[in-house]
Amino acid sequence: MIASPRFQRWAATSPLTRRISRRRARALFDLCAGFVYSQVLLACVRLGVFELLSNGPRAVEALAGPLGLAPEAARRLLRAAAALGLTRALPGDRFALGDLGAALLGNPSVMALVEHHGLLYDDLRDPVALLRGETQSRLSRFWPYAGDAPGAGADPGEATAPAEGYAAYCDLMSQSQALVAEDILDAYPVRGHRRLLDVGGGEGVFIAAAAARAPSLELTLFDLPPVVASARRRLAAQGLDARVATVGGSFLRDPLPAGADLVSLVRVVHDHDDESVRALLRAVRAALPSGGRLMIAEPMAQTRGAEPMGDAYFGFYLRAMGRGRPRSAAELTRLLAEAGFVRIKVRATARPLLATLIIADHV
Repeated sequence: MIASPRFQRWAATSPLTRRISRRRARALFDLCAGFVYSQVLLACVRLGVFELLSNGPRAVEALAGPLGLAPEAARRLLRAAAALGLTRALPGDRFALGDLGAALLGNPSVMALVEHHGLLYDDLRDPVALLRGETQSRLSRFWPYAGDAPGAGADPGEATAPAEGYAAYCDLMSQSQALVAEDILDAYPVRGHRRLLDVGGGEGVFIAAAAARAPSLELTLFDLPPVVASARRRLAAQGLDARVATVGGSFLRDPLPAGADLVSLVRVVHDHDDESVRALLRAVRAALPSGGRLMIAEPMAQTRGAEPMGDAYFGFYLRAMGRGRPRSAAELTRLLAEAGFVRIKVRATARPLLATLIIADHV
């Protein structure tokens, strides 16, 4: 019935359904125009619109030069941004920061992600070809571990990604990790544990946040050797090099360091296929003592209020990356139980759009 043009015309004019009809028409249009909206945001980030407006409203003529645009083009961009809540149009052909633009300005990590999405947009030019595996995606070349798989013979310390590729990967991971670290630690305090092992910990953003929350907590970071080398430099700059043990390796081929009573997997599981996840969970269980605990933290599919983030966004992002998939809390619970974990519990965070927690015990 909803698909009937006759019903649609009636619903658009009837006082009983007009508001619902308009809301659904807007939602459908937003789906059609979403790529344009994302490109308006990307243009604002690349041109530094929010920084230029950070000290107060400015006239279009004054903004055009710093933006490197003709006044008409600058006005077009600023009006588009205003329609999206990123800027605010004022009398006298002036513009100010909008609420969303101000929020972005206060979150450099989100700005970095917006810039990074240029790779994803390029991969999504032909989504059908992407789904059929007919294209070589740019994202798969960006993530240095995308070719890692159980039983692969290559040494992870001899990865094919160049040093600058690892640097770009580490920088993006560090900036985006800051978004979720505090939410995770608010939802699960780590003070009660003796030693934390952060697997796939990148440059140590999460482990540094945990160190600040629990001054007596012993800490170990495990990741690919080139990533660990970068982590050591970052942790040393923060004065944490003596407190955090760093170990390089691949969880698909190397045993995890023993001795921790808490293992964290922060945005790690969804990057891998089921076979790799099973290998990872077995490795974690082997490293944990009896009574030890595993914490998984990542955006999850079918999270109430954040459904598009899971299956839509991460579904296609991970497809472009070349491995992994979003999983629901129920799917992760089944994988954990299969690996021998018990007392599996789901914990919400302040922003489930960014991460949900699952806690599981080893007995």
